[in-house]
Amino acid sequence: MPEDNTNFKLYSAYYDLLYQDKDYYAEADYSYQKIIKYNPTVQSVIELGCGTGNHAQYLSKKGLKITGIEKSSSMVAEAKKKQINNFFPMEGDIRHLDLQDTFDAAIALFHVISYLNDNNDLISCFQGVYKHLADNGIFIFDVWYTPTVLIQKPEIRIKRLENEYLKITRIAEPKSLINKSIVNVNYEILIEDKKNSRLITFQEMHSMRHFTINELYFLAEITRFEIVEYCEFVSDNPLSEQTWGAVFIMKKKY
Repeated sequence: MPEDNTNFKLYSAYYDLLYQDKDYYAEADYSYQKIIKYNPTVQSVIELGCGTGNHAQYLSKKGLKITGIEKSSSMVAEAKKKQINNFFPMEGDIRHLDLQDTFDAAIALFHVISYLNDNNDLISCFQGVYKHLADNGIFIFDVWYTPTVLIQKPEIRIKRLENEYLKITRIAEPKSLINKSIVNVNYEILIEDKKNSRLITFQEMHSMRHFTINELYFLAEITRFEIVEYCEFVSDNPLSEQTWGAVFIMKKKY
């Protein structure tokens, strides 16, 4: 996720409202089914970029103990407020994992890996995950898929949401950096307090990296993982030019 600053602290406070229409249950259940397919005895999970705990709240109900790593201190604070059973969110950097513990599985959902734009950061993250996985450990993550980004091209999007207290408008303006496999998504977020008509406006820029299959095979090879499956996230459809979210399942090699 983006660096912590005053604006992003505002963003994290309204994060759950912004994504209230996202099907966290379906994504968590899908990820759980994939984990137990390859590691039926799974008990512990490390979640990279856990946000405010929206996936963890469902995964914890499967009997899993989840340790969440999140760079944003304000996101961690929001997650702790939810008091989710068997979920332990903490502030940390997924590029430099050092928990002195191992886990049966690792997950990075909602395009967390796509935020790693630098090759060294990407390799360091995967090496850290490898170090923290037990034997037969499974790593599941979803990313933006390069063929779709290049063929369909990201477009300007406007999202409007409201509840009893707030009205939110978010404008997303993407700019593709083709030679770097990155899309810079510039967000303008307008938050209206319906009680007193106060309006807050702030901006965020999210740099999203997209990946090819061959690129991730190479990454897996140099970080001692084996790709055991890839497809469209949640639907299980084969990857195509219609696939924005591609899920990859990797297994730790000895």
